Amino acid sequence: MECLKAPLTALLLLSTLQLSLVNANFYQDTYFNWGYQNSAIWGDGDNLALLLDRVSGSGIQTKNQFLFGSIEMHIKLVSGNSAGTVTAYYMSSTGDHHDEIDFEFLGNVSGQPYTIHTNVFVNGIGNREQQFYPWFDPTADFHNYTIHWNPSQIVWFVDGIPIRVYRNYAKIGIPYPNSQAMKVYSSLWDADNWATRGGLVKIDWNSAPFIARYRGMRLRACYWYGPGSNQYCARNTPSNWWAWPEYSKLSYAQTGQLEWVRNKYMIYDYCKDVYRFHGGGKQDEKRRREEKEEALPRPPPEFSRTTVEASLDHRLTSLLCRTTT
Repeated sequence: MECLKAPLTALLLLSTLQLSLVNANFYQDTYFNWGYQNSAIWGDGDNLALLLDRVSGSGIQTKNQFLFGSIEMHIKLVSGNSAGTVTAYYMSSTGDHHDEIDFEFLGNVSGQPYTIHTNVFVNGIGNREQQFYPWFDPTADFHNYTIHWNPSQIVWFVDGIPIRVYRNYAKIGIPYPNSQAMKVYSSLWDADNWATRGGLVKIDWNSAPFIARYRGMRLRACYWYGPGSNQYCARNTPSNWWAWPEYSKLSYAQTGQLEWVRNKYMIYDYCKDVYRFHGGGKQDEKRRREEKEEALPRPPPEFSRTTVEASLDHRLTSLLCRTTT
């Protein structure tokens, strides 16, 4: 009997910790990792503001790491002329071979829509970007942005509507983030070298300070307590509801919502970028010049062929696009 006490006690403490993380508190569950002078928490830790000015941006990260779960954040993005700014909200491990799941919100000039930028990194390799216009004004009120990550798939939700799915096809050689614990991060920073119209529009510092507001953070996720978490967090148990079979794929209604978003609001899909992944030549160079001149949405400058060819095999990319979109 004595030999059972330690494991049972550990499980009890883990369950208590996970319950405490459901309705998270910015005071208790996060800390400022840079630009603390440009940040504020109030309302018993339920509200957060990140600020960007000429001196600095700002950012937070969770104290704990997680492996699988559902992470929610209600965000009210920078209003007015937000061109050149990026509000990032993502999960990430650390190191050169890190995993990462991204929401990034690329600002724009007044009256023009934000771009919702999504990406996945596995073992340090990204280049899996999809971008969308929001179907609402993300600066007028708070909206729920959720990352739902389980052993079967990653789903990006906006106000409960799935906008993207990345499925686990590791069995056929497509990398999937399922072994590295991640923390949750958010930041507001100067990215005017690429964020708006490919860097053509710079930040108007006369509009500073730029402020992003947060509330309603929920960390319904599996707390990482060591290597044993790889198995524990992937189990179909009452506490790991995100790993239940019904969350292994989208429902019929959710599939319809996903197609609605993709058909009406998707503006960039790496799977369809011939220049990046399929050796485009002069015609693709012409297309890129025309896009710049017409100020169409363009991916950041790190989307170079050199980077892509060094990180992703074209055949694997084609397979990935066929199976995960």
